[in-house]
Amino acid sequence: MPDQNTLSTYTLHRVIGRGNTSLVRLATDPRGQQVAVKIPHAETLAVQDSAELFGNEVRLTLQFRHPHLVQGFGGTPFGPQAFLAVQYYPDGALSEQLQRDGTPLTLEGALRILADVASALAYLHHMGAVHQDVKAQNVYVNTEGRAALGDLGNTYFLAQGGKVSGSPYYMAPEIYHGESSSAASDVYSLGILAYELLSGERPYHGNTYEELMVAHLTRFPPPLAHLNPQVPRNVARLAELALAKRTGERPTADALRRALLTALGETPADEVYETDEKAPEPAARLVGRHAPPVKPAVAAAVTPEAAREDGGSRWNPFKRRK
Repeated sequence: MPDQNTLSTYTLHRVIGRGNTSLVRLATDPRGQQVAVKIPHAETLAVQDSAELFGNEVRLTLQFRHPHLVQGFGGTPFGPQAFLAVQYYPDGALSEQLQRDGTPLTLEGALRILADVASALAYLHHMGAVHQDVKAQNVYVNTEGRAALGDLGNTYFLAQGGKVSGSPYYMAPEIYHGESSSAASDVYSLGILAYELLSGERPYHGNTYEELMVAHLTRFPPPLAHLNPQVPRNVARLAELALAKRTGERPTADALRRALLTALGETPADEVYETDEKAPEPAARLVGRHAPPVKPAVAAAVTPEAAREDGGSRWNPFKRRK
């Protein structure tokens, strides 16, 4: 079997993405298939926290196996030759697809994407992990309209703990409060994405971090059924519950998956996972609710890149082309 854990075995082609922490290039792997290769900047590797985030992304992307998580093929988590090779999506992230001129999402297409993302989250939560950064920028859709959730740099096992993070437009109220992430926090982010895809508008807006924080903490979105009467009633109800201020009032990712599949005319079956790995034993250091309190203003790690990519996206997936 060809070695896919060495960067030198990949033939690198053009740059297809560039961020604050890494470069993404189209490449050919040792088997001759096209893949996307993510290579961290030298500056990223020089900063311990940033290097650890990239290493975490490599490790978890290669560890987790689910049809609706972006598949990892090879990688090296640390060192000057660090990289991650993953499945290549020619159309880029969902956010890019939605902002380009082209065929808008149909109701069925939006429901299918949300069902796939909910399925990925149900798997992560079953494995005892949280994603922490569910948003359109981290969802990828293939030519058949099936979606996969990617970018696991901020993902961690709850038993081990990790740094709380997120993107302001999608962050749950408890994250703004400085509390630990949970499966319910991911469900909240999925609820934001559901509003975004099914109504064409994010439920909360703001020009600054503070404005967004106030919106998420104090305001309530209009009923989804009023924004788009075509949305099936049970999906609309659960999407609204996903945005509940209290974590205990939100549905599970699996409940959302089942409602979305039912709306698509399918009979939802129980998820069958390839592996039943246990989450690692709790780390010795203090994390989560036992950690020192964190100030809300810095509760989540929000990069300038995340703030820029989240801003100003007010597209309408149901708008007819002229």
